[in-house]
Amino acid sequence: MKKLYTLLALSGAISLALPASAEIVVITSTANQASRMFSEQAAQFFLGQSNQFTPIEQGKESPIRKEFYQKLSNKSVSQVEAMWAKIEFAGKGTAPKAYASDTAVKKAVASDPSAIGYINKASVDDTVKVLLTLP
Repeated sequence: MKKLYTLLALSGAISLALPASAEIVVITSTANQASRMFSEQAAQFFLGQSNQFTPIEQGKESPIRKEFYQKLSNKSVSQVEAMWAKIEFAGKGTAPKAYASDTAVKKAVASDPSAIGYINKASVDDTVKVLLTLP
């Protein structure tokens, strides 16, 4: 019986140590007219293929950034950074400004009707509206 309790405690500790994949949402200001967006559209904005919206980025070392680009475009952060470097070098755009947290991204997006960003779904409040949910 003691072994069973030890095994259960160990399995619980292991599951807590593993990172949980959270739902990520693409958000915009409540003042923006858009009401929804497809993944392909969001990818265009975050990969520099369209300037209809101003993308707002999570911090470079943020775990959500890696997960977002993997889910959205099946690309790594380094691939995305290389794409933006080419765009900037050609003078065709500027990489998105990065913010350190969901709270900072929400604040930046809420204050600019042309901005879109991404945050954890659990961080959504009434200052922004959700355009797309990535499972």
